[in-house]
Amino acid sequence: MNRKFLASFILLLMCANYIFAQNTYTISGTVKDQKETLPGAAIYISGYKISTVTNNEGKFSIPNLAPGSYDVLVQMIGYLPYSKNVVIADKSVNIEALLQENTVMLKEVVIKPDPNRMAHIALFKDFFIGKSPNAAQCKILNTDVLIINDDRENGMLTVRTNEFIVIENKALGYKLKYLLEYFEYNYRSKIVFYAGHPYFEEMKGSKSKQKKWQQAREIAYNGSIQHFFKSLYHNTIAQDGFVINKLVSIPNTNRKPDSLINANIKRLTTGQNGLTRALTFTSGDSLAYWLKQKREPLTMSVLSRADVLVDTLVKTYNSDIKTMNFKDELYVIYKNERETPEYDFSGNRQNRPMDMPNYQVSVVSLLEPPVRFYANGGVVDPRSTLYKGFWAYEKVADLVPMDYISTIKK
Repeated sequence: MNRKFLASFILLLMCANYIFAQNTYTISGTVKDQKETLPGAAIYISGYKISTVTNNEGKFSIPNLAPGSYDVLVQMIGYLPYSKNVVIADKSVNIEALLQENTVMLKEVVIKPDPNRMAHIALFKDFFIGKSPNAAQCKILNTDVLIINDDRENGMLTVRTNEFIVIENKALGYKLKYLLEYFEYNYRSKIVFYAGHPYFEEMKGSKSKQKKWQQAREIAYNGSIQHFFKSLYHNTIAQDGFVINKLVSIPNTNRKPDSLINANIKRLTTGQNGLTRALTFTSGDSLAYWLKQKREPLTMSVLSRADVLVDTLVKTYNSDIKTMNFKDELYVIYKNERETPEYDFSGNRQNRPMDMPNYQVSVVSLLEPPVRFYANGGVVDPRSTLYKGFWAYEKVADLVPMDYISTIKK
């Protein structure tokens, strides 16, 4: 080999290693309580398969992390779980985790009998684990940690824990430790809110089982929220099978003005001397018509099938983060997979044009714009968006780690 070429090649490798080193960082820190440092505490990175343990001095170090937002989780027997959000931009980060004693474990607890506990757990599983085929193969191994409050007066079911929820997912081959922040189910609106931090452990299995898991993980990842934002970041939407359209909100021309509706309802329900008439009427009379008009929505959503271009949708925030901002709603179509029969009966299915096959369709609304996201598909603030359709159907049972890499050749 030519010496000049060899020298240039070695220099190139050195530069590449230097650039790589400059783009990976370390989260380090110390775990302690009110008295001393704590050796043997388990450290996890939420959403990943990354973990470590504190040394004899209560210190830990997790290297080779790309810029991004990470939730550091700490678990130790006798203490409440600890979580801290860490944002890596252009330098490594050092934290101090101060654990609080789990007083529940230190004293005998009197648990109020709940005759409906099993029904509440089943409801929690439906809206937290999900109802997909993968969910049918998931099991919560420690339902005893679930602290359930059924507030019928306010129509709210809430669930919290003082420990990690341990979930065995035999469909994807993962054992999850999930630190639940909150879970709320509104009986009246049927709206579910939950948030938390999952940590993934690989389950052991035969080669054939590992292959089956890998295929199932690939299906779970493809077309997911994580896959979508990763494609957005790298501008590979079309190549990865996504189509982005818009649901545009327009005035409902079938609805009369409020002033006219209210005036006619008042005219038809008020008798002489201002006395209110009894509301007895048939579906064909005038009052029924105006009450129906009042129930008509003010606006209607119309699908615009013109493709939304990534260049107009996504902007660069800094060297590591991009943002997405838009009006109305995004109508996201994933053409590489079809909706399943189980999904069709889930109540999440979105309307579509008659000529569109049963591609997976999701609708995205902005709650706190803009959406900021990283190269791995991670969203800085998940509360910035609201999802309907297929992405609302898929829940914890269909999660894969943020560092998931496809190993199936296409």
